Amino acid sequence: MRLSLSRIFGAGLLVLIVAGVLLPESPRIPVQGATAKDWNPQSFWYYPWGISGTHKGIDIFAKEGTPVLASTHGLVIRSGVDSIGGNVVAVLGAKWRIHYYAHLQTIGVTSGQWIAAGTHLGTVGTSGNAQGKPPHLHYDIRTLYPQVWLYDSGRKQAWKRIFFVDPNRFFET
Repeated sequence: MRLSLSRIFGAGLLVLIVAGVLLPESPRIPVQGATAKDWNPQSFWYYPWGISGTHKGIDIFAKEGTPVLASTHGLVIRSGVDSIGGNVVAVLGAKWRIHYYAHLQTIGVTSGQWIAAGTHLGTVGTSGNAQGKPPHLHYDIRTLYPQVWLYDSGRKQAWKRIFFVDPNRFFET
């Protein structure tokens, strides 16, 4: 039997769809040894906040070099550098949520890698626009489908809010 690229791609896409629905989230705080006392729960969707306008995640403060661990199982869809986040990792996890880790000092995974919750992703740092600030991990959770029930026209950037999950709620589950 000859395998075609379309069959391989189709099978891979089916695996991703099933994994997105069936993978357990296994929520865990992504900085080794951190507790809820290491971030301000009011910082999620805080306005005004730098060039992005609204802070779309939480900043978990820790000593530089502290291990950053995957908060859930998933597929590393981005591992690299950008001007705002610095050294970043993005993981596609259950429920089609993208877990974004930014300002890393080091990166320990590569794009395309399947990881388990607790996998070492890198270390806490001050890369990107966090230079000159206390070391921390910026962590946010993005969703690929709009959560229209969260739309609140009274909030700044309300239409963007429907594509983000409050990490405080994620860790409570």
